[in-house]
Amino acid sequence: MGSAIAANLIKAGHEVTVYNRTRAKADKLASVGAKVASTPGEAAKGDAVFTMLADDKAIESIAFDANGILAHMKPGGVHVAMSTISAALSKRLAESHAKAGQRYVAAPVLGRPDAAAAAKLFIVAAGAADAVKTVTPLFDVIGQRTFVVSEQADAANVVKLSCNFLIATVIESLGETMALTSKVGIDKHNFLDILTSTLFGAPIYKTYGNLIADEKFKPAGFAAPLGLKDVRLALAAGEELRVPLPIASLLRDRFLTLLAHGGDDLDWSAVGSLAAKDAGSV
Repeated sequence: MGSAIAANLIKAGHEVTVYNRTRAKADKLASVGAKVASTPGEAAKGDAVFTMLADDKAIESIAFDANGILAHMKPGGVHVAMSTISAALSKRLAESHAKAGQRYVAAPVLGRPDAAAAAKLFIVAAGAADAVKTVTPLFDVIGQRTFVVSEQADAANVVKLSCNFLIATVIESLGETMALTSKVGIDKHNFLDILTSTLFGAPIYKTYGNLIADEKFKPAGFAAPLGLKDVRLALAAGEELRVPLPIASLLRDRFLTLLAHGGDDLDWSAVGSLAAKDAGSV
């Protein structure tokens, strides 16, 4: 995702310096015009810094380290955190940047890697109005629409986690209904055609329904461990805000079941295959 975003910014004429913990991944962007940094801090000297990393631990390591973003961003610079991270960490980042005289925008995205490559991401942004306004032209380069939801940065992360929780719910329900209809001899693709041609024509049903029907779980567009991480973060946000999420608790166990049976390298849509196994169909 990060590579595609950087490539689109370069294509639009922006000067981009990139850093990746795996140097070879950053070097690939040098061929399209990026400068390659040896530390996060070196990549943080521009007007805006975009981060797209797997989890809280990864963000913390590049944000708060002595060679990291906070220590090297210029005053007034904007850190745009596009990762799916906890609301608690997003709040900490906002406070830390403010103390350093810097700005912070939480801007998690909706869309799979193909959408990132096509500059068709949906961006959920939150932060101080001036900071969001500063980076909106950059959002226009990498996405098809930006939703500004709040001046409280962590609100964007709660929205993103809620969206991913809902996607996981769709994956599980698709798997269960395909397992049920398969038991009476209905082909999965025929059932999916009924769904998506009538009441459930949304892209989410088409995308994940086909992955489940085709059992196409490799290569992972979004790996199963990340799905578990996002469900856990949704549960943590629910606990903090005192919002029970009983379905999220079920989904956490479904992801744990998938991983316990060796699903670490599978797309998170593989959760939708568990119902068929439970039904003795495979």
